[in-house]
Amino acid sequence: YTDKHKDCSGVTLHLTHQKQPLIAGMYLMMSVNTVIPPGEKAVDADIACHYKRFPMHLFAYRVHTHRLGKVVSGYRVRNGQWTLIGRQSPQLPQAFYPVEHPVDVSYDDILAARCVFSGEGRTTETHIGGTANDEMCNFYIMYYMEAKHAVSYMTCTQNANPEMFRNIPQEANIPIPVNSDMLKMTHGHHEEMKDTDKSSLLQQAEKEEEEILDQGDFYSLLSKLLGEREDVVHVHKHNPTEKADSDLVAEIANVVQKKDLAREITNHDERDNTMLVRDRIHRFHRLESTLRPPENRHFSLQQPKHGEGSWEKEHTGDFHIEEAVEWPGLDLKLGQVSGLALDPENNLVIFHRGDHVWDENSFDSKFVYQQRGLGPIEQNTVLVLNPSNAKLLHALGKSLFYLPHGLSIDKNGNYWVTDVALHQVFKLGAGSKEPLLILGVALQPGSDKNHFCQPTDVAVDPITGSVYVSDGYCNSRIIQFSPNGLYVMQWGEETSSGKAGPGQFHIPHSLALIPDFRQLCVADRENGRIQCFRLETGEFIREIKHKSFGRELFAVSYVPGGLLFAVNGKPYPGQAEPVQGFAMNFSTGEIIDTFIPLRKSFEMPHDVVASADKTVFVGDVHARTVWKFASTEKMEHRSVKKAGIEVQEIKESETIVEARLKNNPESTDPLKKQEKQHLVQQTSTGVSFVLVTTLLVIPVVVLLAILVFIRWRKTTVYGADGEHKLDSSSGRILGRLGGKGGGGLNLGNFFASHKGYSRKGFDRLSTEGSDQEKDEDDGTDSEEECSAPPPPPAPSSS
Repeated sequence: YTDKHKDCSGVTLHLTHQKQPLIAGMYLMMSVNTVIPPGEKAVDADIACHYKRFPMHLFAYRVHTHRLGKVVSGYRVRNGQWTLIGRQSPQLPQAFYPVEHPVDVSYDDILAARCVFSGEGRTTETHIGGTANDEMCNFYIMYYMEAKHAVSYMTCTQNANPEMFRNIPQEANIPIPVNSDMLKMTHGHHEEMKDTDKSSLLQQAEKEEEEILDQGDFYSLLSKLLGEREDVVHVHKHNPTEKADSDLVAEIANVVQKKDLAREITNHDERDNTMLVRDRIHRFHRLESTLRPPENRHFSLQQPKHGEGSWEKEHTGDFHIEEAVEWPGLDLKLGQVSGLALDPENNLVIFHRGDHVWDENSFDSKFVYQQRGLGPIEQNTVLVLNPSNAKLLHALGKSLFYLPHGLSIDKNGNYWVTDVALHQVFKLGAGSKEPLLILGVALQPGSDKNHFCQPTDVAVDPITGSVYVSDGYCNSRIIQFSPNGLYVMQWGEETSSGKAGPGQFHIPHSLALIPDFRQLCVADRENGRIQCFRLETGEFIREIKHKSFGRELFAVSYVPGGLLFAVNGKPYPGQAEPVQGFAMNFSTGEIIDTFIPLRKSFEMPHDVVASADKTVFVGDVHARTVWKFASTEKMEHRSVKKAGIEVQEIKESETIVEARLKNNPESTDPLKKQEKQHLVQQTSTGVSFVLVTTLLVIPVVVLLAILVFIRWRKTTVYGADGEHKLDSSSGRILGRLGGKGGGGLNLGNFFASHKGYSRKGFDRLSTEGSDQEKDEDDGTDSEEECSAPPPPPAPSSS
């Protein structure tokens, strides 16, 4: 090349079948209402937002203003402490610079940025806008997050706490001086540069010349940052070097440490003039500007066939649930939350202990309750809440219970609860004050057909009405009763020394009835596993156990269609498995997602319940709260502003429904009927499509026939000359019809050419656009980065 630069163009692809654990993205902080008075020496534009998502790790930043900007600074504010993310002059080439000291941002941190402007030299007010005469205040942050929590683009366009900027570090108010030659180059004013200025600039570049980094090393680092694995296919000649993860950020800093772009772009022969410098800066900006990355909300979990309940493995990777932070569960005034359930109307029902607490003084060595003198709980212990806003709909259970534990609701809306102090099981009607049925003898622990010993949970078969009780802390059995409370059978035994065998329990703590498969699954708490049994016989079917469960598994819940949810307990000393929730494929037992709260952490999640739309509630006995988690497949609304125009974007996940028309011996009759109906719909749709297409094609065919006839006539009359003239003429006609050539149809130009219309409404929505500002004497519109999206030991007894 004439400027002796190494060719770094091209695209490098890394292909893998494995989902990457980390995702990178961009956070844009942007002032949208700053006004700079003329002649004002220093004007501050402040931006601040509370961060309300999962942790992100910052590794690069970029600043942007127009000519009046002096310095832009960005910070993370945590507990009143300001931590610098980056600070730079916006008059220097606007590359992404590395964050010198890696910064992490967690829930409820504040991200704050300040731009300092000077209105000196201006005679009128300067506002935020898209031309060089306007101004901008942008601070970009590049970050990475865990893939399952990741959001690829976030924005902040407000100042949530103006008072806090009284404490901003003084450095944010000190302009960064910029060499006058660099200032001219950045704004493209090189035409009048003297030869001596050019020579000195080139000499400086030669002294500080840096070798351009080979792109292979750069992409190797990025692929490592994003969690490269052995199954990555490298479509590049350079193989990545092996380095410790702790060195990644530092090495990426070296990769992007090109703070003075002029050192590279002026490294050319003296025969080249300064126009090449300007050209390279503009090309750099065009390359560096990118469209907003689309958020991948695609969700294609395939619904199982009736009776299978299997979520196909290739579709489960997109499934993820996160805490619904708008849910006011942390504000509920609850006692120890022991049980959760959903009623037939899908309302959330909570079973809690009011002012009673289960502690080491509650029972003697024979499991007899020792605090009877306190009397029963005087508060309503059963609360029915609206699942959307936690509004109380109904309450009952006052003066009935001593130590509530398990809760389930049958298909008729009756509540089935257990009390570990009373050693009893109760059936309550939704509108009745007195129990409809009581099993067990009050305050008397036992192990026969008529007694329980701290029973933990109940499950009711929606088909037969049979009642199953897990019993419990001091018995290791499952008991089946008839719908009216008659003993039917029991199974299970205490865990023997060594490995727990099938049907052995160490606190059967929670039950999940699986009507699709005629199974009953038990959270075998102290054995850290789930055991599933055949409903009719109690026969052991299988065990679900994962290392990530740890030593304890507290609760289990089933969603019709094939999803199983569970929560574990805190790790024992020396163990690393965190307390968290699990979503599993019931058929395979495979964990397809884990989840934790974004706000206050789990302490002892005690029960879990999930609805058909994959909304999950978790009750915590120690935190005394109920968390709500929602599937990320749900619709999201986001307001996006650009050039004063507000656009409401609605993002909704897509569910792919595949029609399998080939013969399948395992298909059920209802499924075949659905396939036939789908085929009929496809056929009718095909007929409509053919009809519409035919009607559209007829005019085109007629037009082509006319053109052919004209060609034939002119060829006959004019000979070769006529044919040549016709070719050019018909080419123009067809070119215009096709929207090509100089006369092609351009809707943007069409509307822009009419009074009262602006091209701004047709500019593409971008995160940065192009940094080539429109000069005062430039009559063409420039594409600016004026996108401003909206304001986005011993087992514990409980």
